[in-house]
Amino acid sequence: MATFTQNFTAVGDNLALSAIVALIPILYFFWALAIKRMKGYIAGITTLLIAMVLAVVAFKMPANMVFMSATQGAVFGILPIGWIIITSVFLYKLTVKTGQFDIIRSSVLSITEDRRIQALLVAFSFGAFLEGAAGFGAPVAISAALLVGLGFNPLYAAGLCLIANTAPVAFGAIGIPIIAVEGPTGIPAMEISKMVGRQLPFLSIFIPFYLVVIMTGFKKAWEIMPAILVSGVSFAITQYLSSNYLGPELPDILSALVSLFALAIFLKFWQPKTIYRFPAEQEIAATSARQISYEKEVSYTGGQIFKAWSPFLILTGIISFWGIPTVKKALIGQYEGTNIILKSISNIGGALTFVPEVPGLHNKIINGAGDTVAALFKLEILGAAGTAILIAAFISKFVVKISWKNFMLTFKETLNELKYPIITIGAVVGFAYVTNSSGMSTTLGMSLAKTGALFPFFSPILGWLGVFITGSDTSANLLFGALQKITATSVGMDPVLAVAANSSGGVTGKMISPQSIAVACAAVGLAGKESELFRFTIKHSLFLVLLICIMTYLQHTVFSWMIP
Repeated sequence: MATFTQNFTAVGDNLALSAIVALIPILYFFWALAIKRMKGYIAGITTLLIAMVLAVVAFKMPANMVFMSATQGAVFGILPIGWIIITSVFLYKLTVKTGQFDIIRSSVLSITEDRRIQALLVAFSFGAFLEGAAGFGAPVAISAALLVGLGFNPLYAAGLCLIANTAPVAFGAIGIPIIAVEGPTGIPAMEISKMVGRQLPFLSIFIPFYLVVIMTGFKKAWEIMPAILVSGVSFAITQYLSSNYLGPELPDILSALVSLFALAIFLKFWQPKTIYRFPAEQEIAATSARQISYEKEVSYTGGQIFKAWSPFLILTGIISFWGIPTVKKALIGQYEGTNIILKSISNIGGALTFVPEVPGLHNKIINGAGDTVAALFKLEILGAAGTAILIAAFISKFVVKISWKNFMLTFKETLNELKYPIITIGAVVGFAYVTNSSGMSTTLGMSLAKTGALFPFFSPILGWLGVFITGSDTSANLLFGALQKITATSVGMDPVLAVAANSSGGVTGKMISPQSIAVACAAVGLAGKESELFRFTIKHSLFLVLLICIMTYLQHTVFSWMIP
């Protein structure tokens, strides 16, 4: 069967013209959500269709290959990404249905009733922990659902969790984005980890403050500056130390735990002078003082609080176990050691892992380096993070004591609620795959690489663009890592800085990535309102990527001593 060679100057034999055409689906998606305010699944499907037409007409990719590439992306959108969302929302719903979430809510209120500090604890610290352990949408889904349960506006909860998720993304899922980019660039993961660890801590100090400013404005943020500093500085210092001395695997998990415990302990000795509640709550408080006094009278025992939190503690334990590199290999049937338990898991994992070739696409695309591109459906049923969350839900069933009938009804209800978000995710990941396999995304990357002496400033934008398209810092690093290294070398920039900037710039693109938006909306019950969330996050994404661009340029010119 014929092969397809990617051509990055397919339109008029000109890179600039080809890049303009490659930009059309992205600009359309921005327009569809930000201006036209389309429902997410309609915007996703139409963006995919436009990308498919351009891949065939402008980039001369055979139609059957374009279709199979979209199919490969859609399958990846459902497993592992869609699967994580279904199981995360399901686990959260179990705690709500059984009344355990009321106790969780009460326990958070006993630490602090202040909404600003709740956002720091849940969106920033707990979200970062889940990012470090699982990645792929689980942190935003679970932390946003928790905030909604606490009484946050769903749109606000989703937006705040997406923005808070900026700090940990580069080291997410046990450091996969940085470990993965070692392959295409040949730069040791430890070197990239060190450099990213000399960029992101500045963002990690800033993000908690920025979150609270978005919520309440500068004056109200200043009132809780001690808490903001404890949260951000403890996270940033741990992130710097662990990324520079331990490697890329643990910065998120350690930083999140240190930040969470530091803030919780600090709140035992310090509380803000005025408790901030949302305007609507203040009105309710004024009219129903009796209700508030009643809520304060209800106190739960340590055992009841532990039981209520146990589904999330079980989830944390299982997801952390799933993330251990040797266990990860066993779960997909690739463990080669001598441990009997891991061997048994590997046997089951191998039987539940299917990696069939994508028909008509596998090794049929020739990329810019002249290599054939493998195209496989990766169906890792046991290894998927969603399966870990489902197991946590099964164990939690016995803890929260819900009947099998209600357990299954809740699962069915979750599937029904999430049908449109799953279609959205399938469509936008399909779009990412078509853009990559046709060569459109590389065309955009190559045109940015033509910025010459200004490349150190524009280098993070490549990562930002990569994460916007693919929804993943790992994918963006694999997509543009080699291009960053080659371009950096040609313009006299340190390749380690350029590859790190790809990862650091990428984290700011996560909050506007179509699949992240779809995941967040699904988690808080806002299916169909993706345009509102996109409009909420786009300005913050552009502002934060600009900060990373300035930082990278300064590290290239003035602070080059920071490069390892």
